[in-house]
Amino acid sequence: MEVIHTVAELRKYLQGVPNNVFVPTMGNLHEGHLRLVEEAAPRGACTVVSIFVNRLQFGPREDFDRYPRTLADDCKKLESIDCDVVFAPDEKELYPEPQTYTVQPAGIEDILEGAVRPGHFRGVATVVLKLFNMVQPRAAVFGKKDYQQCLVLQTMARQLALPVEIILAETVRAADGLALSSRNQYLSPAERAEAPRLYRVLQEVSAAARTGTHSWATIEAEAMTELERHGWRPDYVTVRRRADLQPPKDDDRELVILGAAKLGAPRLLDNLELSLD
Repeated sequence: MEVIHTVAELRKYLQGVPNNVFVPTMGNLHEGHLRLVEEAAPRGACTVVSIFVNRLQFGPREDFDRYPRTLADDCKKLESIDCDVVFAPDEKELYPEPQTYTVQPAGIEDILEGAVRPGHFRGVATVVLKLFNMVQPRAAVFGKKDYQQCLVLQTMARQLALPVEIILAETVRAADGLALSSRNQYLSPAERAEAPRLYRVLQEVSAAARTGTHSWATIEAEAMTELERHGWRPDYVTVRRRADLQPPKDDDRELVILGAAKLGAPRLLDNLELSLD
């Protein structure tokens, strides 16, 4: 496995390797990230994983400065699976000058996560496009846990005619249902014991939706109340269309339930796809 820190080194290494598959990450890797790499490996001749904590996608009061940087440990984990290249640039390498040109996702950037975290998806889309230009992958793998992000990147690739297949991998969960996330380590023991409730609430929303006896607004309000009752501070629990994350119409059948809430200081995200037959 090669660990590369500059764009020039990366391009030199990847010359003559047109069939590479890419997994962008911010490091502090857990089992969910490793599953993405395992999903990528059989799909190309070379698997590239980037590790870069991207300042552009963090808000002014978010955790950019304290986000864990664990490159040495991450590389050990990647060596144990089928990873060929780790691209780990520093900030000056990726942003050698102020990034005045950015990708501005329209519409979807302003709802849900975009409303709670203004500018977040602009930062995500911009860094991913830069990384695509550096790595030149045939395909890239992202986890469905960040559902809205996946939709933003799929739309970017389609509308900008990028020659990159966007592959979405299922969310990896702990035995108690908690979606794996690098930020789970911020949870206290008591918060970690409570954290699986978010996924259980999404399952309850799914069950209620299948009965067809309540309005979406009623189901969503009950879910928010359930979280608040147990000490959470929810931003949203909502049912949306998968295609564009807009509120569903009566004839929509392919839906997704999305939830985001703070439990103490950490903020947790989760989602659950729902098909109404």
